[in-house]
Amino acid sequence: MSKILIIAEAGVNHNGDIEIAKRLINSAAEAGVDYVKFQTFKASKLVSQQAQKADYQNENTGNVKESQLQMLEKLELSREDHYTLIEYCKSKGVAFFSTAFDLDSLDFLNELGLGLFKVPSGEITNLPYLEKIAVLAKEVILSTGMCTMEEIGEAIAVLKGLSDAKITVLHCNTQYPTPYEDVNLLAMNEIKRVFGVDVGYSDHTLGIEVPIAAVALGATVIEKHFTLDRTLPGPDHAASLEPLELRDMVNAIRNIEQALGMEMKFPSASESKNIGVARKSIHLKVEKNKGEKIKEEDLEMLRPGDGISPMRMREIIGKTLNKDLKKGTKLSFQDIEG
Repeated sequence: MSKILIIAEAGVNHNGDIEIAKRLINSAAEAGVDYVKFQTFKASKLVSQQAQKADYQNENTGNVKESQLQMLEKLELSREDHYTLIEYCKSKGVAFFSTAFDLDSLDFLNELGLGLFKVPSGEITNLPYLEKIAVLAKEVILSTGMCTMEEIGEAIAVLKGLSDAKITVLHCNTQYPTPYEDVNLLAMNEIKRVFGVDVGYSDHTLGIEVPIAAVALGATVIEKHFTLDRTLPGPDHAASLEPLELRDMVNAIRNIEQALGMEMKFPSASESKNIGVARKSIHLKVEKNKGEKIKEEDLEMLRPGDGISPMRMREIIGKTLNKDLKKGTKLSFQDIEG
């Protein structure tokens, strides 16, 4: 199968500090991910002054008086920051990626040469945003947190109606962290069946089990938030993996990736040598003389399995021996007349 695309979501966990962003890139590269993803936005073009924070954002920031606009203004990356981070990613051997949250930011990412665009869950019902994505993108990753199947279908229709970009749809739940009972991971396969698209999973649970399970179920893309330290202040740190956990997740996904194989059952190269050791052959349970017929009660099935398979027992019952054989002899067809 194709390699699973692993996106380490740094998001806004840099807390507006370019040096923290670089340390996040270091961690992502060391973990072996394919992309480290940030968020590109101008806060004033993303939220109004009246927009309140989500409950999880109030809890994680510890500041209920702060508006969403005030919170996001502190988390913006400048244009210069983007250039810096792109070059830093190159130096660390990991690909830079970012999600845009407004139309101008989409244009900016296009200027940066990004052919892959991510539609975050909150923008999936934003028609002008989707239309611009369709024009700019060669490839689209579409997150579906908070979505109904109808809304997913409408977004896909907009994208396909304006472009032939490859679309991968990520199942997602946008509660940070997501309770396990709300993950509904099997919905990923329903999305694939109904819309005929590649699917993946954007995870906001606290552990690494669910993204690993998603790979086993057929996810082609995994996205996971990560941080340097879950206790840092900020909206997303508490629902993010720390560096060693990110590494463990990547290693587990790469192992599962190898283990998936193909939809066909056959003995593998590594186990084939054990067939003779583990299986059984037909042996004589008693001493038999030349000219005697073989009866079922004369036979027993013993290891090794490099003789006549027990599955062929009926073929030799009633046949005549062409030589004297001792008790315990492993039978061969050369011992039997006819």
